Amino acid sequence: MSFQPAVLEGVLERVTYANEETGYTVARVAPSRRKDAGHGGDLLTVVGSLLGAQPGESLRMEGRWGSHPQYGRQFTVENYTTVLPATVQGIRRYLGSGLIKGIGPRIAERIVDHFGTDTLDVIEEDAGRLIEVPGLGPKRTKKIAAAWEEQKAIKEVMVFLQGVGVSTSIAVRIYKKYGDGSIGVVRDHPYRLAADVWGIGFLTADRIAQAVGIPHDSPERVKAGLQYALSQSADQGHCFLPEEKLIADAVKLLQVDTGLVIECLDELAGEEEGVVRERGPHPESPEDALTAVYLLPFHRAERSLAGRLRRLLATPEDRLPAFADVDWERALAWLARRTGADLAPEQRDAVRLALTRRVAVLTGGPGCGKSFTVRSVVELARAKGASVLLAAPTGRAAKRLAELTGVEASTVHRLLELKPGGDAAYDQERPLDADLIVVDEASMLDLLLANKLVKAVPPGAHLLLVGDVDQLPSVGAGEVLRDLLAEGGPVPAVRLTRIFRQAQQSGVVTNAHRINAGAPPLVQGMSDFFLFVEEDTEAAGRLTVDVAARRIPAKFGLDPRRDIQVLAPMHRGPAGAGALNGLLQQEITPGRPNLPEKRFGGRVFRVGDKVTQIRNNYEKGAAGVFNGTVGVVTALSQEEQTLTVRTDEDEEIEYDFDELDELAHAYAVTIHRSQGSEYPAVVIPVTTGAWMMLQRNLLYTAVTRAKRLVVLVGSRRALGQAVRTVSAGRRHTMLDHRLRAVGAEA
Repeated sequence: MSFQPAVLEGVLERVTYANEETGYTVARVAPSRRKDAGHGGDLLTVVGSLLGAQPGESLRMEGRWGSHPQYGRQFTVENYTTVLPATVQGIRRYLGSGLIKGIGPRIAERIVDHFGTDTLDVIEEDAGRLIEVPGLGPKRTKKIAAAWEEQKAIKEVMVFLQGVGVSTSIAVRIYKKYGDGSIGVVRDHPYRLAADVWGIGFLTADRIAQAVGIPHDSPERVKAGLQYALSQSADQGHCFLPEEKLIADAVKLLQVDTGLVIECLDELAGEEEGVVRERGPHPESPEDALTAVYLLPFHRAERSLAGRLRRLLATPEDRLPAFADVDWERALAWLARRTGADLAPEQRDAVRLALTRRVAVLTGGPGCGKSFTVRSVVELARAKGASVLLAAPTGRAAKRLAELTGVEASTVHRLLELKPGGDAAYDQERPLDADLIVVDEASMLDLLLANKLVKAVPPGAHLLLVGDVDQLPSVGAGEVLRDLLAEGGPVPAVRLTRIFRQAQQSGVVTNAHRINAGAPPLVQGMSDFFLFVEEDTEAAGRLTVDVAARRIPAKFGLDPRRDIQVLAPMHRGPAGAGALNGLLQQEITPGRPNLPEKRFGGRVFRVGDKVTQIRNNYEKGAAGVFNGTVGVVTALSQEEQTLTVRTDEDEEIEYDFDELDELAHAYAVTIHRSQGSEYPAVVIPVTTGAWMMLQRNLLYTAVTRAKRLVVLVGSRRALGQAVRTVSAGRRHTMLDHRLRAVGAEA
C-alpha cells in the first residue's frame, strides 16, 4: 500500500456501491490524465467517502494509491472537490448524467450543441438564454434554472455536513427540511434533527452533536436520549416504559451518571412537550404499582381511546334501533335464504352482538367463519336501510373485505382522510356518517390509529372490530385488540372456535390451528403445505429463492411477482428479507441493457420491481401513501429524476430520486410487514439463523397469510423452536386497565 499522498482528477462514471449510513462508496472513474489510467485506458476504481458526488461530475480527489488482492489497483479518497468540466464532451456528460432535474442526455446534447464550452456559464449567469435552445420552452428553462440553484445550495450544505459525517441521502433531507437554515440548525441544535427529519434517529444526531462540540453530559443530550429510548420502546410496541427501565436504558445508551438522568427526567416531565409520568398497576402483580413514563402522544391516545370506547358503549342513542326488538329467528331464516347457508350458534351470537351493542369484537382463527359472519352482519344491517362503512388497515385487506361483502371498503387512513401531520378530516367534531362501521384485520390497529378511528365514530353508531387475536400484534405501539378482549373488560366479544368442514380439508387451515395449539404442522401427504428441509441457513436462503422464483411457478402456474410472497422472520442474515430481496430481484427482474434502473444507496431500482413504502407519507398521492403499501415500479425517468410506482390500490405514485429511501424491495418482506395482507402462496424460510425471532405467533401469522399454498424452507429444529416458543411477555400498555377503571377520561 502506498502512503504517499496523491491527487487524482477524473469524471465519476458510475457508483457501484454506496453505504447510505457511512458514506463509504466504491466508484469507477475515467481519469483525466493518461498516466493515471488503468490497463488499456480502462476506468479506475476509487473507494472512500464520496458523499454527494454524482455520476458525470468531474472530481479532484486527494488520497492514496493502493492495491486490493481481489480488485487490483485502486485509489482511496480522503477528500474531494467538484471541478466543473471544461470540455464540450465533459459538459455534455456532466449535464446528461441526471444531476440537474429536467436535463437528461437528449436535452444536454441540444444545450451543449448550442452553447458549447459556455454552457455552464450560461446556466449559472443567464439561465433565461436556455430558451434559445430548440425544444426548450419557458417552463422547462425555469425548472432547470431552479434545479441548478438548488443543487448549488445543497452542495454547500453537503460540504459542511460531510465534515460531520452525514450521508448523502440524509443531507438532502436536512436541506429539504431547513433550506438555507440547515447549517445553523445542525451546528446549534443537532438533536432537533432526530425529531424533525425522517431517517435521523438519536444516534445520528448524537454523532453530529459530538462533531459540532456539544458536551457529552449536556442536559439537551440527556433529554434527547431519554425521548429516544421511549421512541425506541414504542417502535418495539410499548406505549410506555416503567421508570426504572427507562433510567437504566438511558444510562446505558448515554454513558452518563444515573443522577444526571434522573434530574433530566424530572425536568422533562415538567416541560409542556416533554413526557408524562403516571402510577399504574404492575402487569405481573396488579396489587403492586409501577411508575409509567409515556411520550405525550401515546399517553393522550391511550386515555382518549379508553374514554371514548366507554362512552360509545354507554350511550342510550342507537342508530340501528330496528334490531333492539327484532324477531331473530325470522331475521336469521331470511338471512339463510339469502346467503344459502345457516349460521353456526357462535356465529349467530356474533351477529346479534354486532347489531345490538354499540361496540363489539369478533375474533377467531382461519376457517372458523369470521368472513361469513361479517357478511351476514352487513346483509342484515343493509336490509334495514342502515348506512354501512367498511375499512381495514391495509389496501389488500380492504379489497378482500369489499369482495366478500359486495360493499365498497377502504383503508382506515382513507376512511378518516388523514392529512399531513397525521390529523384526520373526520374526528369527534366531524364524525363519520354511518350507522355501522366494520373494521377487519383489527389486530393490526395500533394505539394511535385506533384512537383516531374511535374518535370519528358518531354516538349511537355500532362499531364491529374483526381480527385474529393470536396473530402478531400491530407494528405500531399497543396491542389494542388483545386489550379489548382482556378478561373483565367492558367490550362484548365472541370468539369463533369451530373449524368448518370445508376448511378442515385445507392443509393451510389445519396447520395454522396446529401451530397455534403448539403442535408441529403436518408436512407429509399435503397438496397445499410443504416443507423443504435444509439445515444450513445460507443454503436455505438460496433454496427459498429457487422455490419462489422457479419451482412454484413451474408446478402451480403462479406468477412469482404477483402471486408468491416470501415471508422472512427477520430482515438480516443470509435467509433474511434483505438478502433474499437481492437474490429474488436477480431472478425475477434482472438487469438488462434496455431496462431503466436507478442505483440508490446499496439498492438498485428497476422497472418491474416489486416495492413497498416504508413510512407514512401524507403528502403523496391522492390521500397519502402509508407504511406497508405495496406496488410495482412502472416507469423511471433519468431526465426528470423520478420513479413511478403503481400501488395495490391502483394509484400511480411518483417519487423523486432523493425520496427513494422511502421504498424497499418487496419480493421478500418480514412477517411483521405482511400483516393484513393475503397472498395465493407464501414461502417461509425457517432457519436457525433467525433463532431469537422464532415464536409461535410469528409462524402462525405467516401461515395465515396464504390463501392456497404454504412452503416452509429450512430446519426441523428451527421449526420446532418456532412452534414451542410462546411470545415472551406482553407489551407495556394500560389500555385494559383504563377500560376497566371507573371514570376513564377522554
